[in-house]
Amino acid sequence: MLHSHGKEHTSVFPSPLLRRLKNPFIAGTLILTVTGLVSRLVGFFYRIFLSRMFGEENIGIYQLISPVMSLVFSFSTAGIQNAVSKFAAGKEASHDGRAGIRVLFTGFLFSLPSSLLCTAVIFCGADFIAERLLFESRCAPLLRIAALSFPFSAVHSCINGYFYGLRKAAVPASAQLMEQFVRVGSVYLISLAALQEGSELSVSVAAAGLVIGEMASMLLTICAVRIHFSRHSISRHRRPSPHDPLSARKKQLFSLSGQMLSFSAPLCLNRLCINILQAIEAACIPAKLQVYGYSVSESLSVYGVLTGMALPLILFPGTLTNSVSVLLMPAISEADSANNHRMIGQTVRKCILYCLLLGGICSFLFLCAGEMIGALLFDSRLAGQLIVMMGFLCPFLYLNTTLTSILHGLGKTGYTFGLSMSSLLLRLLFVFQAIPVYGMKGYLIGMLLGQLLTTVFSLIPLKRYCMP
Repeated sequence: MLHSHGKEHTSVFPSPLLRRLKNPFIAGTLILTVTGLVSRLVGFFYRIFLSRMFGEENIGIYQLISPVMSLVFSFSTAGIQNAVSKFAAGKEASHDGRAGIRVLFTGFLFSLPSSLLCTAVIFCGADFIAERLLFESRCAPLLRIAALSFPFSAVHSCINGYFYGLRKAAVPASAQLMEQFVRVGSVYLISLAALQEGSELSVSVAAAGLVIGEMASMLLTICAVRIHFSRHSISRHRRPSPHDPLSARKKQLFSLSGQMLSFSAPLCLNRLCINILQAIEAACIPAKLQVYGYSVSESLSVYGVLTGMALPLILFPGTLTNSVSVLLMPAISEADSANNHRMIGQTVRKCILYCLLLGGICSFLFLCAGEMIGALLFDSRLAGQLIVMMGFLCPFLYLNTTLTSILHGLGKTGYTFGLSMSSLLLRLLFVFQAIPVYGMKGYLIGMLLGQLLTTVFSLIPLKRYCMP
């Protein structure tokens, strides 16, 4: 009897730890954090493999296509993914199972045609983009291969957005791991086969791995969403009756399409503007390094070390803040709708405290051991020097991620867009004016000032919530 009573007591009064782990926000954050850590660890080993297999110059050429990829994602997927996430959450709250399918279908309706259009444009215009915009003709074959990944990315991004809206982070996390492992594994196997046959290796293999990884991630998310709808929407909710007027269903779809488009269009425009500036920045850094005195090969090597080795290491501890920010926006939005200023204030204060603590520890580590880490991981003295110089960025990088997400949750998307543009324009000023005189030190000073500007002006509208 006593033993039975003990069991009942445990089930009725679960421990505080178990109650917290059952919270969708905390559980989702843990899942995304662990996934992000594993994914970035795999990514580090992958970058070490690429740097030693292809060399710093080829890594720089490969990194030059990243802004183009980001630009395409902003145009075809980013805003739609956020719209799917927002409207999926609303439909789930209303217990309308079939509406979830309509949300996802509408997301595909916008993202797939735009991604296919981007594939055609990038594939056909690769030579022009490489020579006239990126100032490096060797990027053209990489762009043609990478362009094939856009439709796969659009599909799994919409599905991930749907599950984010339901606060079910397991599927997006699994998709992220699948993409990373398949991409790395395919590049390794292709490279191994080429070496055994005595064939000449090209960095185009990395672009091919990108396509294969996106395809694997898409297949996984399609299976997951089919299982989800078969278990939840179809089994628990009413199927559409054949007597339901077709015009009414069309009106629902058109209404939903208009709402999602009006929500996603400003986000898409904001991301496009930001990524255009980032693309200009990426293309101009090697060119301005040549004005400083580097050769073409040296400038590409420095750019490759910065973006492919040093910066990913600096951003690695930000996995935790990235995971929190993904789920922070809907939580803050919900609290703002309920006028729960106390909850918002507690969240802001905790974010500032923990992000500054994490950033301070990482800054100390990178400043003291950056050169050793660069030599140990990447076998590159330059990587170590850049890691040390970028150590000062850590507190602002990690803090700005969460502050921006909080501002988005409060509906201040226009304000954050202005901050991002201001920070990027400041960095571009240093690219054009400081790099030709001071080299990479001038650019890193611009990065630091841009992050500091974002931090200060992000805290201004949050000041009233910070007061206890």
